[in-house]
Amino acid sequence: MSVTGSMTNGSGTTTEERRALVVEDDEDIRALIELSLQSQGFAVTTVDNGLAGVETIRTLDPDLVTLDLGLPGIDGIETCRRMRELTDAYVIMITARDEEIDKLLGLETGADDFLAKPFSVRELKARVNVLFRRPRRLPAADGAGGPPATHDAGATTPAPTAPTAPTAPASHEVLDHGPLRVDVDGRRAFRDDTELTLTRTEFDLLTELMRSPARVWSRESLLRSVWGTEWATDTHLVEVHMGNLRRKLGAGRLIHTVRGVGYRMEAL
Repeated sequence: MSVTGSMTNGSGTTTEERRALVVEDDEDIRALIELSLQSQGFAVTTVDNGLAGVETIRTLDPDLVTLDLGLPGIDGIETCRRMRELTDAYVIMITARDEEIDKLLGLETGADDFLAKPFSVRELKARVNVLFRRPRRLPAADGAGGPPATHDAGATTPAPTAPTAPTAPASHEVLDHGPLRVDVDGRRAFRDDTELTLTRTEFDLLTELMRSPARVWSRESLLRSVWGTEWATDTHLVEVHMGNLRRKLGAGRLIHTVRGVGYRMEAL
């Protein structure tokens, strides 16, 4: 395991820095990712297998993980699942082929993004920048204790103790569509009387769709609205999180895919 990188302010005093973990068995690719992340201000720790990555997570608490799919020992999918029990870090899974991404989109791997080899430093940096436009952790409620709520990929919130959907304050924006209800200001979503355990990105996607249920949202429009990016090659980010959102919404096709265009809420 190696650790590199530091950040200082103008007076030479070390400032709080973002931490990244690179899990990659190819030495050349590992070095490329390490240098790329260092140039973005990350303190980088590298390991060459999944088990070492999981153990490192226990003490490092990284902000970002890059994770190779084809690792020796436990593969990237199993490594990511184990990491998700320990961290809410952004995870970029790196695959050997573009066609592997299509298969991964159908799995709830816990990764936030996928990148196929060979990739450029510019593309990796762009992907990282897109992820970090959204806060990694949600602020805790006033006076609340315990660990912070987590961001997007694969993160869940504790199930409510009562199954009945509470009434939102009159000042809150509330959206209804069939069995779905979203309290926008309260950041809570329900199907019938059951609260949904959505990540930040899944919640924002559902909110955008429900605000204009008849509108067909292109993937590019959702990228601009939810992620704040125009980077066209990131449209698969929408597909990853839309797939996870659909699974969490449960039975019944509540989100309709308009082939070749994008998504809208299913007409009732």
